[in-house]
Amino acid sequence: MAKSSTAALEPQPQPLVACTISRDVQNFDLLIEDMEAALGESWGDLSFTEAVAFLEQPDAGELQFVAIALDSGDESDLSLITDIIGAAKRRGLKVILIADEVSPSSLHQLLREGGDEFVPYPLPEGELSRAIQRLTAPPPPEDLPVARERTGLRATDDRSGVVIPVQGLAGGVGATTLAVNLAWELANIDKTDPPRVCLLDFGFQFGSVATYLDLPRRETVLEFLTNTDGMDSDSFMATLLGFNQKLHVLTAPADLVPLDLVGARDVERIIEMARINFDYVVIDLPSTMVDWSEAVLNAAHVFFAVVTLDMRSAQNALRLKRALTSEGLPFGKMRFILNHAPGFTDLSGKARVKRLAESLGISIEVLLPDGGRQVGQQNDHGLPLGEGAPKNALRKEIAKLAKSVHEVNTAETGKKKARA
Repeated sequence: MAKSSTAALEPQPQPLVACTISRDVQNFDLLIEDMEAALGESWGDLSFTEAVAFLEQPDAGELQFVAIALDSGDESDLSLITDIIGAAKRRGLKVILIADEVSPSSLHQLLREGGDEFVPYPLPEGELSRAIQRLTAPPPPEDLPVARERTGLRATDDRSGVVIPVQGLAGGVGATTLAVNLAWELANIDKTDPPRVCLLDFGFQFGSVATYLDLPRRETVLEFLTNTDGMDSDSFMATLLGFNQKLHVLTAPADLVPLDLVGARDVERIIEMARINFDYVVIDLPSTMVDWSEAVLNAAHVFFAVVTLDMRSAQNALRLKRALTSEGLPFGKMRFILNHAPGFTDLSGKARVKRLAESLGISIEVLLPDGGRQVGQQNDHGLPLGEGAPKNALRKEIAKLAKSVHEVNTAETGKKKARA
């Protein structure tokens, strides 16, 4: 029996589809494990000094993406890393940034230079695999210009919208529910001449407006947030999504990003762009105060602070009042809204509300009733209360609040026109 050749049994080397690029990949052991889990042996590793030269070689043409891993010690070499990103983009490659305690300003710069995905290190379970799937998936059938045509979004640059931020002073007080439903009620306040309403989700990490309206979270939002310098009305409008052809929404990014990735100037530009294209701009804010919170307060016409009848809200309202007054910020714009307010016959509850307001030295101007289980159900179904539960008690009170806001705005607009 003839001896068979073993040449055909030798495995063919698998083509490389990706490379990690870092100062020392051994500092990112979880990255090694996740790359092996996602790609097997179809990936390689390069140092920062090797990367640019390799990416200029013909062999780099087989790659689909590179994963650049860096930590705080690499921030002094940002120019080298931006060169690597530039070389990758010239090759048409996608770029994933794996960042371990990198400052928001450095991360912002790298995303603007061409980073397509950001994943924090240590890597959350399965997050690298999901980022790879997003980068390598075929493009959706509906591109931005088509989406804009479908929703009818058009820049006007002829408005002077009312800016209404909504912030919960403790977790779970219902601020996002109020923001979403207030925006929807304003969009439907006038059947013959409906105002243009924009809802901005500034909960950049865990914002849930998209969930409450059953809207997709798109990668373009992160690109938009990291490049507000190049924003114009058309690019802003293209980033928005329409809900039932009436409400236009800037959702939170698809991925977890640093809360301070966006600065005060970015926030000012976004609000101004929304204000000149819409009659009302409702902003859902995180409960955290950040360095751009002052920019939102200064831009606001009225600022709704949502509290409940508990010690958390009372203490945080007092802290907020002290902070704003000590800094000379316009505390007079604040309007306190009590959610889950006591019912009409609950006299002891009403007495507690009065004592709360007196002890804090504030006026609680709006009392919102507990909407019950319907509220959570409609949020989970992605529908405003006005669509899914129009007779709900909470919906009725939010509709009254929207009517009051619209009437005040209409009266002020009429006065301005009369003076002109």
